[in-house]
Amino acid sequence: MKVFAEIFTNRLIVIPLLACILAQIIKVSVDTVTNRKFSFRYLVSTGGMPSSHSALVGALATGVGQILGWASPEFAIASIFAGIVMYDAAGVRQAAGKQAKILNQIMDEFLNNEDLNEEKLKELLGHTPFQVLVGLLLGILSSIFLVPLFSTL
Repeated sequence: MKVFAEIFTNRLIVIPLLACILAQIIKVSVDTVTNRKFSFRYLVSTGGMPSSHSALVGALATGVGQILGWASPEFAIASIFAGIVMYDAAGVRQAAGKQAKILNQIMDEFLNNEDLNEEKLKELLGHTPFQVLVGLLLGILSSIFLVPLFSTL
C-alpha cells in the first residue's frame, strides 16, 4: 500500500494529470459556449481546444525541470518525449482525422445515404498547431504554479 501512496503523492504524476484534467474541462467549456450545448463526450475525447496531451507533457517536462534541474538528463528525456507527443497531436493524428472525414464523405456518397449500420470514422482526432501551443502553455503554467504549492504540502 505504501507504493500506491507514493505514486499518488508524486508531484510529477499528480501535476501533469491535473493539467490534463484542466485542459479537458476547458475543452468542454469551449465546446459548450461554441455550440450552445453541453456534450459530455468532449470530456473524454481527443482533439479540440486545448490539447490535453500537450498540457500533460508540458506540465511533466516543466515539473521535471523545476524539481530535478533544467540541465538534468530527466529534463532532456521529458522534453524530447513532449516534442514527440505534440508533433503527433498536431501532425499525424490531425492528418488521420482529415482522412477519416474524406472516407466518411466517400461512404456517404457511395451508399447514397443508405444506412448499413456502419459506424462513421471519428474525425476529430488531432489538433491544430495553435491548440497544441495553448495546451503546452496550460501545462507549463500549471506546473509553474503547482510545483511550489505541492512542495509546501
